Amino acid sequence: MSSDKSITYSSTRGCPSQANLSFRDVVMRGLSHDRGLFVPDSFPTVTMEEVESWRSLPYAELATNVIGKFVKDDQVPREKLADIITRSCDAFRSDDVTPVVDVGGHMILELFHGPTFAFKDVALQMLGNFFEYFLETGSNGGRLAVLGATSGDTGSAAIYGLRGKKGVDCVILYPKGR
Repeated sequence: MSSDKSITYSSTRGCPSQANLSFRDVVMRGLSHDRGLFVPDSFPTVTMEEVESWRSLPYAELATNVIGKFVKDDQVPREKLADIITRSCDAFRSDDVTPVVDVGGHMILELFHGPTFAFKDVALQMLGNFFEYFLETGSNGGRLAVLGATSGDTGSAAIYGLRGKKGVDCVILYPKGR
């Protein structure tokens, strides 16, 4: 695979019309039309030198380097990718975003420092920013409606991740009494 082209994605259910799709396409679709999940068609190479150079990076820079292996300028220019990731990380109460802490000799990854204290904030903060970028650059006629149903913390994480995003309407349904 050429290093200047993004990884493509295909459905886990193997439908031919849901194969070799761009990052933009899979983000804007969510689930595959055949109800499968999208997975990468290939995985980029990461050298030990790259891993070592990433070791001391702040979370946003590390995430930009890792995601940048999958998403190249043909989908999201690197400067914009870094901006999307940085803005997503700014919503967290910890500079480390997902700090690793020592608890009685056990290293624990804390995933509750996002705006709604849910682990889902890690993905949904970034997803809202990707939606906004893709809508601003021509996807879906510049509009997107997100309809969700939940009985837990997914709804609040989705609402917070999509709040204030240009072109995005979000409706979350909760069971009666919740």
